[in-house]
Amino acid sequence: MDFNKIDQAIAQRMCSWGIPALRVSFAIIFFWFGILKPFGLSSASELLKDTVAWLPFGAPDTWLVVIGWWEVVIGITFLFKKTTRIAIALLFLQMLGTFMPFVFLPEVTFQEGNYLKPTLIGQYILKNIMIISAALVLGGTCYQKKEIIK
Repeated sequence: MDFNKIDQAIAQRMCSWGIPALRVSFAIIFFWFGILKPFGLSSASELLKDTVAWLPFGAPDTWLVVIGWWEVVIGITFLFKKTTRIAIALLFLQMLGTFMPFVFLPEVTFQEGNYLKPTLIGQYILKNIMIISAALVLGGTCYQKKEIIK
């Protein structure tokens, strides 16, 4: 039994399934979390409304609906290779907003004002760094040249 051959076979499967799995994962997560917001069913609704309350235009309830549908569109656009760049652009704009509670609601995102101790909400937000990284990986595949088999 040659470990290297087994390892290569597994790695090849991971390469062929990784990007589609990432695309579908993005679609499921963004669609699911997004669709809950317009219907007032998201557990993040209050955090979102508290975060946007300072905006000089639009009521927090309106922003909740807009951001929810924005996330649904992100999810849908991740399903198709041709709309991947649109999905990533929308995602990056949305991610700017997801980090706003660190600025506007630090009492909610950090324990006892200690920036090294995020609350559960802070951890929920910090995990978005991984989402951004995954989007960068997916975006990096948009222009990869295909190897020519001779």
